[in-house]
Amino acid sequence: MAVKRRYQSARRQDQARQTRRAILDAAAKLFVDPGYAATPLTAVAAEAGVAIQTVYAVFGSKRQLLSELVDVTIAGDDEPLSLPDRPFVAEITALADPVAKLARYARHLTEIHVRQADVMIALAGAATADPDAAAIWRKNAEERRRGMGMLAADLATTGRLRPGHDADSVADVLWLAMDVRNYDWLVRQRGWSVESYQHWFVDTVAGAILDRA
Repeated sequence: MAVKRRYQSARRQDQARQTRRAILDAAAKLFVDPGYAATPLTAVAAEAGVAIQTVYAVFGSKRQLLSELVDVTIAGDDEPLSLPDRPFVAEITALADPVAKLARYARHLTEIHVRQADVMIALAGAATADPDAAAIWRKNAEERRRGMGMLAADLATTGRLRPGHDADSVADVLWLAMDVRNYDWLVRQRGWSVESYQHWFVDTVAGAILDRA
């Protein structure tokens, strides 16, 4: 009986993950078009093929659904791994050359932007008129700035920062350069390749913060 109960429990957990994923996928589609403000949760439920009560049971509110959609879209998964525990962070830290560090981060950044651009550009638009969306946009901006603080501190250890820069100012440069709207403009609007975008990121940041001597 214990084996049967464990099987049933695992099956319920799998079904719950599938339901959660279906709701997130529906939100990712509808919050982009027709948009967050124009999409009631009833529409998300219908797109996901679940009852509206299920959406509330899983996420609690439309704002929470949007917040978790942003988090999952950026991470690429539901794994409970914090940023410092992600493998790419260890790979960057292990590199000695600051340009190599930037290049590795640029590859990671591009992977995120390919995955998240639609949702994040929609969020940026919604944030201009919807208080919930604006709060989530601010939260994401603050989290991005903290993440760039970590990368800036690592770059500072190389001893290659240009005079006048410290980890704080470097984090500001990184934060500006990594904004999804730069990717949207260069790759999605102007037709740059992702490789050209990565080179732009590395060259722009390196030129701004690294001592050429």
